Amino acid sequence: MKLIVGLGNIGNKYTFTRHNVGFMLLDSIAINSGLSFKENTRLKCLMANFRNGVNEYLLIKPTTFMNLSGESVRAVVDYYKIDIKDILVIFDDLSLDIGKIRFRQNGSDGGHNGIKSVIKYMSTSEVARLKIGIGPQPNLPSEVFVLQNFSKEELEILKVTLQKAKEGIACYYTEGMQAAQNKFN
Repeated sequence: MKLIVGLGNIGNKYTFTRHNVGFMLLDSIAINSGLSFKENTRLKCLMANFRNGVNEYLLIKPTTFMNLSGESVRAVVDYYKIDIKDILVIFDDLSLDIGKIRFRQNGSDGGHNGIKSVIKYMSTSEVARLKIGIGPQPNLPSEVFVLQNFSKEELEILKVTLQKAKEGIACYYTEGMQAAQNKFN
């Protein structure tokens, strides 16, 4: 089973904020695949699953809020016995301009509390990730900027970016990380 984790915050007031691009991407995948998310309170997430060929995919959106996302990821990984190499975490990145995406095999948290929590609960930084650009950051504190809604113009750019990210995920799962990095970073 392949686990795709979208990071974000639960609640209508966060739906179109910059910090929720992980949720937005999973919602887009679900809509295109005719899926709906169901809450699993024990695993602290909203989840949907589907099969594509021989692979089964589990999409999760943690309900723990961003800073505790690792709790849900760990619970799902333990319950389904998912190998670390089968996890892809999707989240926003201030250092990337809007419209850009970046696949990484591993690395530090880069100051992002959601991936920091995942790294902590998984006890490794060897977690594959897809970062979606939300920058550039204006002269505002990060915690204020990430919780702002996208402008209409930014949402138009984001539509194209999310499509590119979906194509990148398909490439990642069929051709591997190196191919996804070469084609989409």
